[in-house]
Amino acid sequence: MTISIQHARDIRQHAELLCPAEQVQASLHKVARQINAALAEAHPLVLSVMGGAVVFTGQLLPLLDFPLDFDYVHVSRYGDARHGGKMCWKVEPHENVRGRVVLVLDDILDEGHTLEALRRRVMELGASKFYSAVLADKRHGRAKPIHADFVGMELPDRFVFGYGMDIEGAWRNLPAIYAVKE
Repeated sequence: MTISIQHARDIRQHAELLCPAEQVQASLHKVARQINAALAEAHPLVLSVMGGAVVFTGQLLPLLDFPLDFDYVHVSRYGDARHGGKMCWKVEPHENVRGRVVLVLDDILDEGHTLEALRRRVMELGASKFYSAVLADKRHGRAKPIHADFVGMELPDRFVFGYGMDIEGAWRNLPAIYAVKE
């Protein structure tokens, strides 16, 4: 469901800026340096998680200084909701992961269930190694089933949006990260 323009504007107007665009870009470059150091000789298959990782992926790939192959997956537990629910696979990983080093790019590591499901599926399909990179890791104090190998920044346990992450389907296009006011 698409929200009204006015409702979207109200959400942004009442949100708190958590990470200005400059901080987001610094985190993006930090992740790129980490990945370049670790995977320069791996010729990995990079899988982007649609739709949240589209901005992160689009800006990260030109910063990676090695050959890679690219594909995408589409899985979500959120849809347009503010809380995770049932895992919904729209596009699963393909057989092209067999024997490959796979790097999964996602926007945020929240509870970790989606990234863990991706890791499990990619390894079941025969990947030789699994890595994950996220722009942000949410600090909420609960145990996660997986930890990202490359992390740009940590965020507080708040509902965030911007830089690929949406709120009710809107504001993925913001260059900064905002949080809903508590």
